[in-house]
Amino acid sequence: MTEPFPTPGTPVTAAAAPAERGDRPPPARFAYDAHTWKEIAHLLANLPVSLVGFVYTVTMLFTGAGLTVTVIGFPLLALGLMGSRLLGRLERARARKLLGVRVDEPSRLPLRSREGFWPHLWMAVRDPVGWRTVLYELIRLPWGIATFVVTLTGLFVLWPVLPFIVRGLANADRAMVRGLLSPSDELERRIAELESDRGVVVDTAAADLRRIERDLHDGAQARLVNLAMGLGLAKEKLLEDPDAAATMVAEAHGEVKLALQELRDLARGIHPAVLTDRGLDAALSSVASRCTVPVKVTVDLDERPAAAIEGIAYFTVSELLQNVSKHSRARSAAVDVWRSEGRLLMQVWDDGRGGASLDGGTGMRGLADRLGAVDGLFVVESPEGGPTTVTAELPWRDRSGALAEDARGAGKASVRGRR
Repeated sequence: MTEPFPTPGTPVTAAAAPAERGDRPPPARFAYDAHTWKEIAHLLANLPVSLVGFVYTVTMLFTGAGLTVTVIGFPLLALGLMGSRLLGRLERARARKLLGVRVDEPSRLPLRSREGFWPHLWMAVRDPVGWRTVLYELIRLPWGIATFVVTLTGLFVLWPVLPFIVRGLANADRAMVRGLLSPSDELERRIAELESDRGVVVDTAAADLRRIERDLHDGAQARLVNLAMGLGLAKEKLLEDPDAAATMVAEAHGEVKLALQELRDLARGIHPAVLTDRGLDAALSSVASRCTVPVKVTVDLDERPAAAIEGIAYFTVSELLQNVSKHSRARSAAVDVWRSEGRLLMQVWDDGRGGASLDGGTGMRGLADRLGAVDGLFVVESPEGGPTTVTAELPWRDRSGALAEDARGAGKASVRGRR
């Protein structure tokens, strides 16, 4: 059988080499080309544009800050910062048009109607994009005056070397636009991801609680109710009809066994004992033994990860193997787990019919959301006709560090309890 996995130890994701910047202008020349004329137009427009931005920013700051002692101060400041966002958008558009600077637009403020007025106000007042635009507009007026004077004078006095002077001034403008008007990509992306992941975690926890409640109510609880009723009837018939009472006790004994089995299955669904005692290798082998197709399990780990990461990995592979049993029509499957560069990697492969996708109704979208909520990665490669390879990544956390954190948390909780 063809090896379904890449060599263990190789990370699934690799950082691509940074691409060449597409907004770099051609080298300056003595000839006045289109790029040079655009840069000249940008530098000459700096004075009127920066004057408007400076006046607006100073007026907004002094008015808003001066009225913060009143009720309307902070709302005016918030509106002023939103206006600064608009000025920043216009400046980015001007830089794109005349300087060729490709700067992404910052993400919008995540204002949600259900949060109320005061959270919205506080979010707008501490908006980093708005404050960076304020700083940009404050330093632009002296710079705008300087670039206007130098460019206008150079057109009459220094015209032979003006393209080189203009290029230097325009490069300084490009640096200011990129430094102050660019979005803080990583920070904003992480904030958006964490907000989304928080919702996923809450929804997942609520769904798990509902599942456990439903299983207890429909399974073990119902059997225990029947058991109590049966024992009550047996108690009433104990003196009148001992044989019937013995039969009822035997039936109650069977109900107890079934209830215990359902409780064991439920506990295994929450966190199996074999995973706690023996780790991923034994736990995944146990899951593979219940799969309807032969599964080869390879776990190459020098140490065990943190219990939370280990549990997510177990349930991810377990659900993927259930999909193999139910939907793949495969003849064989394989599971490989290894660690690489601070990541726990899992691959589940089968030679079935393929066609699996995140929107295929097999629960893979839920798996992807759950892994994404803990900075994980979930990739499905399943062409029609197969084979199917599902790759999952989780951040590695050392078990010893996680246990130490849990112990410190338990210690703090006990101290609070004693208080």
